Amino acid sequence: MELSKTFDPAGLDDRWYQRWMEERLFESKPDDREPYTIVIPPPNVTGVLHMGHALNNTIQDICIRRARMMGKNACWVPGTDHASISTEAKVVAMLREKGIDKRELSREEFLKYAWEWRDKYGGIILKQIKKLGCSCDWNRTTFTMDDDYYRSVIRVFIDLYNKGYIYRGNKMINWDPKAKTSLSDEEVIKKEVKSKLYFLRYKLESLQGEAGNAQNEPEFITIATVRPETILGDTAICVHPEDERYKNLVGRFAFVPLINRRIPVIADEYVEREFGTGALKVTPAHDMNDYNLGLKHHLEVIDTLNDDGTMSAAAQLYVGQDRFECRKNIVKDLEAQGHLVKAEDYTNQIGFSERTDAVIEPRISMQWWCSMKDMAKPALEAVMSDDIKFYPSKFKTTYRLWMESIRDWCISRQLWWGHRIPAWFTPDGSFAVAETAEEALLLLNQGNGMRSKEQGQDTLHSTLTIQDLKQDEDVLDTWFSSWLWPFEVFKGLSNPGNEEVKYYYPTQTLVTAPEIIFFWVARMIMSGFEYEKEKPFEQVYFTGIVRDKMGRKMSKSLGNSPDLLGMIEKYGADAVRFGILISSPAGNDILFDEKLVEQGRNFNNKIWNVLRLVKGWEVEEDLAKNQKSGSGNQFAIEWFENRLNASTQEINRLFQQFDISPALKEVYSLIWDDFCSWYLEMIKPEFGQPIDDYSYNKTIEFLEQLMKLLHPFMPFITEEVFQQIAERGEDEFIMTSQYADVPEANPMLISDGEKIKEIITAIRDIRNRNGLKQKDKLALYASKGIELGDGMKRIISKLAMLSKIEETEGDVEQSFSFLSGADKFFLESPKALDSTEEKSRLEKDLAYQRGFLESVMKKLGNEKFVSKASPEVIKNERQKAEDAREKIRLMEERLAAIAG
Repeated sequence: MELSKTFDPAGLDDRWYQRWMEERLFESKPDDREPYTIVIPPPNVTGVLHMGHALNNTIQDICIRRARMMGKNACWVPGTDHASISTEAKVVAMLREKGIDKRELSREEFLKYAWEWRDKYGGIILKQIKKLGCSCDWNRTTFTMDDDYYRSVIRVFIDLYNKGYIYRGNKMINWDPKAKTSLSDEEVIKKEVKSKLYFLRYKLESLQGEAGNAQNEPEFITIATVRPETILGDTAICVHPEDERYKNLVGRFAFVPLINRRIPVIADEYVEREFGTGALKVTPAHDMNDYNLGLKHHLEVIDTLNDDGTMSAAAQLYVGQDRFECRKNIVKDLEAQGHLVKAEDYTNQIGFSERTDAVIEPRISMQWWCSMKDMAKPALEAVMSDDIKFYPSKFKTTYRLWMESIRDWCISRQLWWGHRIPAWFTPDGSFAVAETAEEALLLLNQGNGMRSKEQGQDTLHSTLTIQDLKQDEDVLDTWFSSWLWPFEVFKGLSNPGNEEVKYYYPTQTLVTAPEIIFFWVARMIMSGFEYEKEKPFEQVYFTGIVRDKMGRKMSKSLGNSPDLLGMIEKYGADAVRFGILISSPAGNDILFDEKLVEQGRNFNNKIWNVLRLVKGWEVEEDLAKNQKSGSGNQFAIEWFENRLNASTQEINRLFQQFDISPALKEVYSLIWDDFCSWYLEMIKPEFGQPIDDYSYNKTIEFLEQLMKLLHPFMPFITEEVFQQIAERGEDEFIMTSQYADVPEANPMLISDGEKIKEIITAIRDIRNRNGLKQKDKLALYASKGIELGDGMKRIISKLAMLSKIEETEGDVEQSFSFLSGADKFFLESPKALDSTEEKSRLEKDLAYQRGFLESVMKKLGNEKFVSKASPEVIKNERQKAEDAREKIRLMEERLAAIAG
């Protein structure tokens, strides 16, 4: 098969992916091999592929492909999350386009539309993930609302309720007025915004019981607020008990502006005297801290907002107006009636819904809660003891701080799409938690119904019928289903102790983003210990946030988020994977630039040209007889073999530390620099001449090993090259081939190879700077005592275009001098030398070496560095200093000779 001149990924990716699928190479079944399991962070069914998905899934695929080639039974489980809030919003929007109002539908009718939407659009993101080359076991695709999964979620709710972890209570929650549902604290995104701080006067009641003081002049107390619309729900004014300005006002009453509600002035140490005026309006229904103050001081709670963020009848004024429209209007009215003292610019933080980006309203609501403190203990210990390892480890501190102060989890959502809460209510408000209405009826008739955890009183309902029961309208928080993911994808709850969950659980690696460390990672660890009595995974690799080259987070509004599918179409999946990963340090943000994808494409082209070069060589067997005796290409082959072994060991080490981006850089440098730029040039036959079969076979062997190292990162080009460089059986693929054992590298051979590269590079630099052409054959003289073997001399002569290489006991006239390490060389030129040019170069190099020596000595003089660095690192730094001193000495001698 004749190869095209340029590499074209069009069609190649789909062809190989389809072939892998047909051969069922991604599938996994339990056997006697060591398992390596990854469960995908399930993307929302509403989702489409973005940069975060691409980074996350590329890393997972690298891990799974590498494990497969290490002989492990690699299993990557894909799936999607039902995403209650975002999916319901999509369905509502779709219905609106059809002229249908959700409020006009029954729950069953709405869910029919929701399932139709999911069946049509829910698998799009999985198809897009396939375009990246991800080798998931697609037969295992799981959805968080599959029948078995659904039943398991309900059973976990019932189990935790029966254990006393889940309860129902009226508490302050985060309310999303757009989605009309509660949110957990972790679903609220804090943003800094520019607001106004309004200073408002509240008239004080006179000591005689009427507004006014002894002189019949009104008295006022001034408060500061950024939310003037909430004054309609004020039930107190609070001051600090030690604030001298207000001590005489505590116990008196004031009147809420516009509505003249009489409210007390109370004292509490919670108040910050430095903020605003030091006097705080208290609105227990609309602020968490005010709510706590209300509980402590037994204040009335007045909810002035409807669930859609409009003003309720309890507000008395502006009823039906949106909260922000009300804010504008109430400020005008307050000013008109003399209550507004002033307004100042003010910067503060406001909570926004992670899903809808609506401004969150604190609201008191009856919800279902899950107590987390007891479940958090083993989950915290597992991470802090490194039974579960975090990469990078800095996220252990973040995890610990959250787990040690963990709050009860609000798990109910006021939606229809999701896992419906299995609680059944009687007409008088009692309820039972059960899987079915029939089971609930039995519990209630046996006196096992509950009003709430706080009341704790059972109520007997012996005359109830099933028609009397009504199921809770709410569904569970989406994360309440996905926290079961690592074991329920293997039906660990729906079919306890089955062969697969025993084999695959605990999984090995979780790859996720740090922003869901609380939403998902911590909760999976808790549920794993609760239901499988074992951690859910061994390691967690945290990716960073993908930003543009200016450091901005990618978003549709900024227009800086690239079209991933378009890039895959243009450059190929391998190039996109390369571009995403080449600058992706674990846990740190990634600055993405499409030029990195272009670099990946160029890398593909380089590999393709190597394939064309090697396959174009004529091979002659008779030339092999002298290769093993030390002549010909033997040194080049032995050098690269050792370089390959050393690099492979370094790549293995990097993978053990989850330094995946540096591992790619190591492979890239090994292929582009060492193999393409140096090794192939060393052994490449003269134009039109054959190559011996020994050199050819070793080159094919090296190329195959390089493709295996690269395959996890760039699967398509490597499979194509693997198939092209040798005859393969129909069932032989690079992705199922195995890595060979790597022997220890010979450091002396590697060092000799580096010396060759330094010498040739120095000679080429001298040629370029002095206009010496390749036809100008130069002679190289090495100072006496420098050892260059015959193989090394052959390569230097070939690549540097030299007439000879000899030793010398002193300086060589009409020559350029240069250093390789501490070794001094002279390059004799047929052209007259420009001593001024050489002096300038030497002075420049000397300045660099002096600066380098100074930086090394500064590091060695740093007690903090020396105390923390390993002995090997200290030794290396001292050797660097010694080498720099020797180079400086030789340069100074040469400069003195020129001046002499």
